[in-house]
Amino acid sequence: MRRYGDRVDPAMRYRPRPGAYVILQRGNDLLLTEQDGARLKHPEIQLPGGGIDAGEHVIPALHREVMEETGWRMTRPTRIGAYKRFVYMPEYDMWAEKICAIYWAEPTYCYGPPLEELHTAIWVPMRQAPTLLSNEGDADFVASLL
Repeated sequence: MRRYGDRVDPAMRYRPRPGAYVILQRGNDLLLTEQDGARLKHPEIQLPGGGIDAGEHVIPALHREVMEETGWRMTRPTRIGAYKRFVYMPEYDMWAEKICAIYWAEPTYCYGPPLEELHTAIWVPMRQAPTLLSNEGDADFVASLL
């Protein structure tokens, strides 16, 4: 599995953190989420998705995360790959080995604004998305679809 992100620090104990993320495509545009920088160093543009909670299955977790971060529903997602990255997650005060499953789907209906504070749903031309995404792994998966 390909690895992205900072070099692994052998002095740190990384906890596995499985997650699911989705490329939401409508025509030539992607639905992404911008997370405000209030808890981060700066705002980040991301694929919608996130961690899978204990006892939660991946597809329901992905649907939940998309609704929370964008306010949208989506078609049934298709898995297109996975990667991992080692990061510090300040919101959990944890060093994590994020195992990121990447899916593709189409957005179907917007129920309203994102449910999660500090997230804004944004539409981006697909060709621009790889340069805007804050995460190199996400950017590479989007670029592979171009």
